[in-house]
Amino acid sequence: MKTPEDEARRIFGERAALYTTSAAHTDAQVLAKVVALSALEPSWSVLDIATGAGHTAFALAPYVASVIGTDLTPAMLEEAKRLRSDRTITNVEFCLADVHALPFAERTFNLITCRRAAHHFSHITHALREMSRVLGAAGRLVVDDRSVPEDDFVDDCMNELDRYHDESHVRQYRLSEWRRMLEENGFTVEETEAYTKHRPLTSLTDGVPQENVQKIHETLNQLNAQQREALNLREVDGQLYLNHWYVMISAYVLNDS
Repeated sequence: MKTPEDEARRIFGERAALYTTSAAHTDAQVLAKVVALSALEPSWSVLDIATGAGHTAFALAPYVASVIGTDLTPAMLEEAKRLRSDRTITNVEFCLADVHALPFAERTFNLITCRRAAHHFSHITHALREMSRVLGAAGRLVVDDRSVPEDDFVDDCMNELDRYHDESHVRQYRLSEWRRMLEENGFTVEETEAYTKHRPLTSLTDGVPQENVQKIHETLNQLNAQQREALNLREVDGQLYLNHWYVMISAYVLNDS
C-alpha cells in the first residue's frame, strides 16, 4: 500500500520544475514574514524541512551561520541545488530525508522552518516529535502551511479539493488543531497568523491528471450559493477564483541545555 510519502516522491518528482517559479512558494511577502518570525541570530544552525526548491532556505541564509534543507524527493533537491548554483550562497546544504526519521542528533538546530508541507505528513505527531528532538534549548519552530477555517463545510471541501489536486495530501489543519498538536508535543505557541489568498482555480488544476481536474470541477459545480460564498468562489476577469487559507505559527520548545 502506497503511503503519502510514496505519492509525494512521485508527484513532486514530476512537478519539481514548477516549484522553481511557483508564485505561492516564491512569495516575497510570506518569506519575509517567516524570516521575521524566526528571530534569527548570526550563530544559528537552521533546518528547513521539506525545502522543495529551497526558497525558504535561501531567504534565511543571509542571517544565520548555516542552513540544511531536507526533502524526500530527489528531483526537488536537484532543483534546489541548481538554484543555489545560480546565487552567491555558500552556507546552504541539502539532504535527502523524511521528517518522520530525521538523520540528525538531538539538539542540533536552533531553528526549524517548514513551509507549505506539513499537510503532506502522514504522521504529524511523529513529525513534530522529531522536530522537537533535533531542536536545541529554547529551539524555535516556524510553520507556514495551508490551513482551513473553523468551518466544517470549508474544512471538508478544501481538503477534498486538495486531495484531487495532489494525491499525497493528508490534511490541512485548523489553527485550533495546530495549537493543540504543538502543545501536546512539547511546544509553546508564541505567535499565530491566519491569512487568506484569493487564488485562481488553475492553482488546483495545473499539472493535475485530467480525471482529477474533472472531479474538482464536479465538486464545485455541485455547490449551492451559500457554499460558493463560503469559498469566495467567483469569476475574476473571466477566470474562477476561490480562497485558500493559510496559517503561520512560531513556537518554541524548552529542551534542557
